Amino acid sequence: MRDIAQQLKEFIGVIEPQLSKIKEDDLGLKPSLNEWSKKEILGHLIDSAANNHQRFVRAVHQVADQFPTYDQNKWVTIQHYNDIPWSALIAFWTAYNKHLIHVIEYIPIEAGSSLCNIGKEEPVRLDFVIKDYLRHLHHHIDDILNK
Repeated sequence: MRDIAQQLKEFIGVIEPQLSKIKEDDLGLKPSLNEWSKKEILGHLIDSAANNHQRFVRAVHQVADQFPTYDQNKWVTIQHYNDIPWSALIAFWTAYNKHLIHVIEYIPIEAGSSLCNIGKEEPVRLDFVIKDYLRHLHHHIDDILNK
């Protein structure tokens, strides 16, 4: 798990300055009615961090397989991320991920096989969830930086 924590640390270290350079001007614009703005995408990543934080900790105690799923569109809608300054979203996202790095570093190796419910038919292993969290970050950060 420490290798994933290190990869996440490096990713956050590279991406945070890039996000900070983006001007606020058009970050709240939605490409279409069914797509999120760049602020909403970063907000979604904050929501993902919050939900995965719960999964990581609960999985160590063998109780994440019963954890409820979440409706990501409703979470983004109710939180009005477009009304939050970009710098505040970046700061929160960065801080949350630094905390997740800390949590991941201390997850016992044997907990990697603990099951987590992430809305699939069958729960998946914690080590998969942690790796997939990093993949998910890459996917959405690419959407923010390259659209």
